[in-house]
Amino acid sequence: MANLREIADFLKAGNAPKVKELVQAAVDEGVDPVAILNESLIVGMGEIGVLFKNNEVYVPEVLIAARAMKAGMAIVKPLLVEKDVKAVGKVVIGTVKGDLHDIGKNLVGMMLEGAGFEVIDLGIDVSPEKFIDAIKGTQAEGVAMSALLTTTMPGMKDTIEAFKTAGIRDQVKIMIGGAPVTENYSDEIGADGYAPDAASAAELAKDLILK
Repeated sequence: MANLREIADFLKAGNAPKVKELVQAAVDEGVDPVAILNESLIVGMGEIGVLFKNNEVYVPEVLIAARAMKAGMAIVKPLLVEKDVKAVGKVVIGTVKGDLHDIGKNLVGMMLEGAGFEVIDLGIDVSPEKFIDAIKGTQAEGVAMSALLTTTMPGMKDTIEAFKTAGIRDQVKIMIGGAPVTENYSDEIGADGYAPDAASAAELAKDLILK
């Protein structure tokens, strides 16, 4: 009999082959893919997020756990699509124009996926126009912008101003983060929220988009 808790534990340990094997076994047994997603993959990723937030694990462990989650998702995702199970929401993410850092952004993307969101990752050095096109093209409810340099932080303000000009500011919840970014800066530029780390970003997205 499939043990969904065991899948979550192997995911936290970053054991991708075992996660893949157990998820496949659960599917073969006829376990609902929605249950596999919600009760093992999302649970495991959520728990690793809490450990990360509390400094009990670090970036390498989160990346390895995320790889294990992706191994499980590769099996479950086509079944969810078949059942027409929708993601809880869509979030466009990217590092702002002029900034080429992506580790923090990638972690946020993984945590958002682990929380059940569909993530549209625009990569690094993303112009306001590219953010706008992605929002219009995907009907995303959220935007997560990252900057790792004080010199690129103004790109966040420029992007929000561009959203206003394009008439889409009210359609999306805007989250920002990155090493030099603060809650005060978020308030100053009119973002909807600031997250100090990737696990908090997933929590923030749930608070802003799902309530």
